[in-house]
Amino acid sequence: MFDFFRNNIKFLMVVLIVLIIPAFVLFGVEGYSGMRESRDVVAHVGKIEVTRQQWDAAHRNEMERLAAQLPGVDRSLFDNEASRLESLERLVSQQLLALAAQDGLLVTTDARLARELTQDPTIASLRRDDGSLDVESYQQLLRAQGMTAEMFEASVRGDLVRRQVFESVLSTGFVGDKLAAQALDAFFEQREVQVAQFRPADFRASVQVNDDEARAFYEANLQRFVTVEQMDVEYVVLSLQDVAAGIRINEADVRDFYEQNQANQALLEERRARHILLTTDGSNREEAQQAAQALLTELRTNPERFEALAREQSQDPGSATAGGDLGFFGRGSMVKPFEDAVFALQPQQISDVVETEFGFHIIQVTDVRTPDAKPFAEVRADIEAQLRQQTAQRQFAEAAEEFANLVYEQSDSLEPAAKALGLTIQRASSVRRTGPADAAAHAVLNNPRLLNSLFSDDAVRDKRNTEAVEVGGNQLVGARVAQHYPVRQRAFDEVQAQARETLLSERALARAREQAQSQLQAWQGGASPVLGPRMTVSRIDNQDLPPQAIAAALSANAGPSTAAWTQADLGEQGVMVMRVNNVLPRATADAQRLSLERQQLAEILGQAEAEAYMEQLRKRYKVEIKARATRARS
Repeated sequence: MFDFFRNNIKFLMVVLIVLIIPAFVLFGVEGYSGMRESRDVVAHVGKIEVTRQQWDAAHRNEMERLAAQLPGVDRSLFDNEASRLESLERLVSQQLLALAAQDGLLVTTDARLARELTQDPTIASLRRDDGSLDVESYQQLLRAQGMTAEMFEASVRGDLVRRQVFESVLSTGFVGDKLAAQALDAFFEQREVQVAQFRPADFRASVQVNDDEARAFYEANLQRFVTVEQMDVEYVVLSLQDVAAGIRINEADVRDFYEQNQANQALLEERRARHILLTTDGSNREEAQQAAQALLTELRTNPERFEALAREQSQDPGSATAGGDLGFFGRGSMVKPFEDAVFALQPQQISDVVETEFGFHIIQVTDVRTPDAKPFAEVRADIEAQLRQQTAQRQFAEAAEEFANLVYEQSDSLEPAAKALGLTIQRASSVRRTGPADAAAHAVLNNPRLLNSLFSDDAVRDKRNTEAVEVGGNQLVGARVAQHYPVRQRAFDEVQAQARETLLSERALARAREQAQSQLQAWQGGASPVLGPRMTVSRIDNQDLPPQAIAAALSANAGPSTAAWTQADLGEQGVMVMRVNNVLPRATADAQRLSLERQQLAEILGQAEAEAYMEQLRKRYKVEIKARATRARS
């Protein structure tokens, strides 16, 4: 029982984490459509506009994250209209939390940022054996995400301040012992039941439908016998992968890149330093500064005592025991005033007193090193891959602009764009507003924007090309309607068998419901019931009964010694009549399990509070999601 409860809690918490913790922002190639989409606003959060470009970038990033987590899984399974709207909702939630933090004057200090970065497992994995950060690998990691250190730190600051707002509400969940006992006892309550099911199939032989009845049913329900609007579509796809596949990198270009970048080795210079830190909480700033100045005076006279004084006087718990040694580090690893001082010193030179948000420092540089250049043979493959990626991005940007222009300017055919860029015109049949019939073979057509464009009046009436639509990361599609099949009323002769079968099913279902009601009344009146075996059901053990039956059984007015009759409508599956024989208390739980259940109940309550808070923020800042309204009208 507890496993079910716990697993549902985990699911809820995963949803919560996805809501409040944004992934890194990736920058794709969107220059080709920037002028067209720059003012395409899909949502308002107060005075803040959320553009389609921001939405597309956030959704693309989320899809790439999921694709990395689920390699081999068809991307179309989770890249759909519903997931796009979820991406937009996350963007809106992030803006709401940012506004709430701004109004609450919440900020993330440099010290808090530093603590967060040191706890990041990815960054921790980049530390060398001596504890220093491998700055080159750190910068390469960020460059791969299209970010600089400043951009990444700003992103983490924003995440932390939003998390501070949300978690402050989330942590308010509190459940007293009495309330917890009532809620948990109700949740884990068990009931002994017996059931009788009345299925339409069991009454099928007792109902008949003749031709006149089938025709009358058809004429009374004409809207149920119409075709679905669909079309045959032609389309062309331009992707970064296609562009990259045709690129060949010259050996001379690889070697030139290698030689030209040797000069950048100086930027990778690392320095080893030690320091003495005197912290301050603001109230004792002058005293700390005077103490630091006194230590500096002593060190100017006796520089060889730096290590000993660091052990005795430094208030940095991470380095004091090592004589203030911080190991080797490069640019971007320390706060700016500290870094500026370190990289301005000569080896063995001692700085003046340097103030940072951590306090007052006295710094001595003990060593300087510049990484040796790796042999050409060792880095050749990496350079070639980097050059191919750079070339592909550049060529794709150029091709994307040409593609968009050709599709738009020569809108009566896709042939010019396909011929100019060496693309293949593909064809899909039975494309509906919800997507193509063969979704696996034509996954790119599942894009909501592309489908909206295809089913627009202009595209259907004039059979002109859609605009170039970005359907994924660095992937553009242009499409046109080859043949349109509008909604059509089907003739009776065409659907006679379907009308007869539908009416038979409805009559069998009606007969099953009538019989269930008749038997229930008879059994309630004292007639001997014909029921199945006794079974014990609960919310976490349904004994294969449908949800409607479990809900009816648990809501019936029965007691420990009082039986009750009830029924559950199962829709097209008929009706289930039940007798609740007994109400059983929950199974005995040990103290540890009860404690965990109370804790998880408090988490659920906290999440409910947080969700209510988000709803209040939406009202306060007057959120308007225009994309959803657009879809509803189309």
